[in-house]
Amino acid sequence: MKCLNNRADSHLTGQVECELEAMDNGAWVNQGYCGSPPPLPRAVSTIYNPQPLFQDSMDSPSPFPEEPESAEQSLKKKRRGCCSFIKGLWGTTLTENTSNNRELFVRTTLRELLVYLVFLVDICLLTYGMTSSSTYYYTKAMTDLFVNTAGEYGVRFQSIGTMADFWSYAQGPLLDGLYWTKWYNNQSLDNGDVSFIYYENMLLGVPRMRQIKIKNNSCKVHKDFQDEIAGCFDVYNEKKEDDLNFGLINGTAWTYHTEKDIKGSSHWGLLTTYSGAGYYQDLSQTKEASSIILSELKDNLWLDRGTRVVFIDFSTYNANINMFCVIRLVIEFPATGGAISSYQIRTVKLIRYITYWDYFIFGCEIVFCLFILYYVVEEILELRIHKFSYFKSIWNILDIVVIMLAIVAIVFNIFRTVKVDNLLGKLLEQPGIYADFEFLAFWQTQYNNMNAVNLFFAWIKVFKYISFNKTMTQLSSTLGRCAKDILGFAIMFFIVFFAYAQLGYLLFGTEVDTFSTFVKCIFTQFRIILGDFDYNAIDRANRVLGPIYFVTYVFFVFFVLLNMFLAIINDTYSEVKEELSSQKDELQITDIIKQSYMKTFMKLKLKNEKISDVQKALRSGSGEIEFKDFRETLKEMGHPDHEISAAFSRFDCDGNQILDEDEQKRMKTELEEKRDALCAELNNLGMNYGKDLLEKPPVTLNDQMNHSSQAFVDQEQFLRLSRQVLHLESSVAGVTSRIELIMEKLGLQDKTKGNQTAGKLPVTKNDPDEPASDGSVLLCVDRGTRRPAARTDSTVDCRM
Repeated sequence: MKCLNNRADSHLTGQVECELEAMDNGAWVNQGYCGSPPPLPRAVSTIYNPQPLFQDSMDSPSPFPEEPESAEQSLKKKRRGCCSFIKGLWGTTLTENTSNNRELFVRTTLRELLVYLVFLVDICLLTYGMTSSSTYYYTKAMTDLFVNTAGEYGVRFQSIGTMADFWSYAQGPLLDGLYWTKWYNNQSLDNGDVSFIYYENMLLGVPRMRQIKIKNNSCKVHKDFQDEIAGCFDVYNEKKEDDLNFGLINGTAWTYHTEKDIKGSSHWGLLTTYSGAGYYQDLSQTKEASSIILSELKDNLWLDRGTRVVFIDFSTYNANINMFCVIRLVIEFPATGGAISSYQIRTVKLIRYITYWDYFIFGCEIVFCLFILYYVVEEILELRIHKFSYFKSIWNILDIVVIMLAIVAIVFNIFRTVKVDNLLGKLLEQPGIYADFEFLAFWQTQYNNMNAVNLFFAWIKVFKYISFNKTMTQLSSTLGRCAKDILGFAIMFFIVFFAYAQLGYLLFGTEVDTFSTFVKCIFTQFRIILGDFDYNAIDRANRVLGPIYFVTYVFFVFFVLLNMFLAIINDTYSEVKEELSSQKDELQITDIIKQSYMKTFMKLKLKNEKISDVQKALRSGSGEIEFKDFRETLKEMGHPDHEISAAFSRFDCDGNQILDEDEQKRMKTELEEKRDALCAELNNLGMNYGKDLLEKPPVTLNDQMNHSSQAFVDQEQFLRLSRQVLHLESSVAGVTSRIELIMEKLGLQDKTKGNQTAGKLPVTKNDPDEPASDGSVLLCVDRGTRRPAARTDSTVDCRM
């Protein structure tokens, strides 16, 4: 029982905490059941945080002189320290050996998850910091003005069907929308030659009109019609572009320019993709001059049979929201005749750093770059360890994709900032030139798209870090297990699906817009599966085969194939869920949190008990307390000499090895304050946890003997044993405190009871270590000692 009194050395924070952290290769040496373990250093200091004044025997210098380290050994230590630092900073489940250590795997994964969540928050701030709700309204305002506004003859941009409609729109709604020089009451804006659309959006430079033509006789006319048809202009093809000057010849509108000359870019239209070359005409800064230019082009037949497309490009800037709006209006003139209109409005933020929020985003960009550098080093270390097997995991490939997209985004961000500054500087010097923001707007849009995809992958990557939980693995396990079945089913599904797509294209392609191309047929059939279709259009196109196509497609694809697809996934999910429910529970994050909670709780409890020991030592003395008495009292309670000396010397101001009343009062006051603080902290942690520990079933002697015969245990036994040790330590602490209370009460009656029983009862002198005659063991309670004694009829200081 002597070991029970040594609470300071046998408490949880000493042995059990070291045992929890001393796992090696999945094994654990249970020192709690291996006799008397060597004293282990406590992780928690006493309330006064002492610095040792007296070194114990274990701290004494070795009697054998140590050999000085060689230069090679010192270099090896430095390299080992550097490697340890890198391993600790970039330690992941792929760089650490976590195959046989579940706790290390969970802790490493949890650390990776926390770091990645910070990175995810940072990339979300960057992505959303570049957009605004004002972007949509800016785009809508420009769309309403240049696309939906009708002219004097009722012609809107979307209703352009002929070349005459084009000139009506260009000389009407287009000029009216581009040049705002007066208020609604005809009062002048006094902005000089600068136009402010909607009074807020500055027109940058001048607008530009550009057309692309096709050569005459680029196609063959049948010999029967050669006399009636003079020329033939084929559908657009870049090789058949007309590069000859025509019309008035003098001026850019009548002279061909290559894509390199005008620094143009190709455009993907509704019919085909057009090059950046052609014939262009820049308008003026005033409405009157621009009207004269358009009249000249119209009168001299700028558009003719060879024209295949006309582009109208201009840009605006709104300083209120720091947004650029780059607008391109496209009118395609197909070889069939007529006109097809389309438009492209890109609202982008090209000037980045103006407001405080912009500079906050700039700080997030710096943090983002640091994260990318961190993950680059991490992936290099993992690739160095696992070589080509690194690419077997889809998550590792996703890591590389995210990093590559992020690097491209960083490079473009720098390029965009420099390019915009140069372009704006040139525009300010020559305000009458065309402001070509099309190139920047295009790549800014691609940059935003790339960030959107990168953010999507970044969110999907969260599954990598939560896959250690069996509940979180249901999705990946289900998809992985049914992948082969889905692949086989997909072949059968798409055979039927594409057969119906070709059937629909051939039956309805000439009359129904949604079936006009094979690609449109594919998307139309997906829409039919979701219930979005126009049955009347199909019925009008073919009154016989239309209903047959629709009914058979819905039956085979929707009712049969789609339900087979869902049945494959549902059956696989049921199997996976059943297997996961039958699996043995492994160490989870909740267990790690509970262990940390338990350690913190017991550390605070140990501190509280040490304060109680010091207070008892102060109460045991009357008047002045000498160091010798103070030391002996605390040593009986299990405290080491250096902690006792540190505590005494801290309050012994005069250094006379005696605590007077003032010094004792100051010590008591500080102890009470710290005790109250610890009690409050214990309450915050929750006293219910301590109650749960005490309510757990006690450990039997047979269980202890079974455990003592095993030197190594597996993970499950380790967790169970650790819980039992916690319960034992809690119980021992409670029993010890009760014994001390009883000891104090009986101590006052020792002498009286001893005198009364000395002459009445015989005393048997037995060896204290020998058992009693009836086989029981008697526990003798004395001030500071607990030892087994032989059973006698005397009850002085002895209890069963």
